[in-house]
Amino acid sequence: MELTEPVTGGPCWAELGTSDLEGAKRFYTRLFGWRPETDDRQEAGGYTVAHLDDAAVAALAPLFQQSQPVAWTVSFAVTDAEATLRRVLAEGGSVILGPMDVFDVGRFAVAADPGGAVFQLWQPESFPGAGRFNAPGTLGWVELLTRAPRPSAGFYGAVFGWTTDLDRRYPRWSVGGQRFGGMVTMDEKFPHEVPAHWLPYFAAADVDDTALTATRAGGTVLMEPASLPDGGPRIAVLRDPQGAVFGVYRAADGGA
Repeated sequence: MELTEPVTGGPCWAELGTSDLEGAKRFYTRLFGWRPETDDRQEAGGYTVAHLDDAAVAALAPLFQQSQPVAWTVSFAVTDAEATLRRVLAEGGSVILGPMDVFDVGRFAVAADPGGAVFQLWQPESFPGAGRFNAPGTLGWVELLTRAPRPSAGFYGAVFGWTTDLDRRYPRWSVGGQRFGGMVTMDEKFPHEVPAHWLPYFAAADVDDTALTATRAGGTVLMEPASLPDGGPRIAVLRDPQGAVFGVYRAADGGA
């Protein structure tokens, strides 16, 4: 993506909710070289921040509710979580949780668009979000998979001020003129039970090697490594041992 740091309205963080925190730590450390640090405060509930060198790049956390699925969730930066949630509701979305304070680092909420795709809002205080984008092992692209592309474009445009080029075969999201993600229309190839969702993509030095490492570490390759047409990036879609799905793309390709 063209963003190099968190900006208002753009993706700022990716967070995994997992049924096996220790297993997830081992898997992603092997896959991306992350250094996980778990907050030992009881009220943090095992929340773990993954680092590359000195940069915070993603989070791993236990499931906090029985109904919560094992999944990656993308966070978008906002200046006022309450005001943004009002726009979410006005545009036909729903509020799942919050807003609520997270110590002194920020304020967050969980919401869903009208098609059911879940995302988080992050109103930063001392913590702006990921300290690095687009480098191997870091967030570099986010993708909405939806059965309603045109209503989705209207919803996110109204809530975050995004623009998208709907006339393209693969529409891309932009904020402030900078591309950061795309949109896939879920057709008959997607099982009916698969809900609309946001899919984070992490950069990798070698997509094929990353896919192989994932399988050796107990994960699954859902989409084999492939180079997209018209000069698109080389990508793969993977599933970790606990069931969370995410994408990887070759860092040199830029992810756009």
